[in-house]
Amino acid sequence: MNISKKLFQDLEYLEYLESFLTESRVERFKEVLVNRTKHITVVAEDVYQLHNTSAVMRSCEVFGVQELRVIEQKFGKRIDKEIALGAEKWVDIHRYSTVQSSIDDVKSKGYQIVATTPHVEANHLEDFDITKPSAIFFGTEKTGLSPEIIEQADAYIKIPMVGFTESLNISVSAAVIIQNLTTRIRQSNVSWQLTEAELIEKRIDWARKSIKDIDFVTARFLEQKQEL
Repeated sequence: MNISKKLFQDLEYLEYLESFLTESRVERFKEVLVNRTKHITVVAEDVYQLHNTSAVMRSCEVFGVQELRVIEQKFGKRIDKEIALGAEKWVDIHRYSTVQSSIDDVKSKGYQIVATTPHVEANHLEDFDITKPSAIFFGTEKTGLSPEIIEQADAYIKIPMVGFTESLNISVSAAVIIQNLTTRIRQSNVSWQLTEAELIEKRIDWARKSIKDIDFVTARFLEQKQEL
């Protein structure tokens, strides 16, 4: 199936699904998606405290980062829905069983590897170059990122701090960095927004998550298409 034909079929399906939603909900989806980005993606490495991963997800959702990647090489965890407060419905989560598989995946998608660390020569947050698509890797407060990520990183970033403490909790660090970078890219000439195909894909995804008995609704759509 060529892209244009698939897009047309997706649009038909989207129109059908959105007929089951209120107009205000459809408009709200559009408003939120205007500010969604994949120019930045966030990667959390083996975060032991479950609520920290969930809080990072919430920051991604609030500040418009569409994709969160979670490395579960040591700690396979479910998302804490109470902390995420529903963010897991609106953020795409990619899971990896090894550090290297996460690095290989984001590189294959054109991202540079950016390690957050205060321990090497790193750009201060306000000096970081936002023009390149970046996968921002976060480690734990206790041990930081693994040597494997530090060694393969293309760039390093740190939050300027003037106190005695040299590190922040991962959820706090992620919130500070995500808010800074997403604000700056929106004020820049960088092409940071989702493509038309990605926007339609997410509207379909969110509509499906909002409709009860979605399998029945989809089956009815397919039946109607076959009758035409």
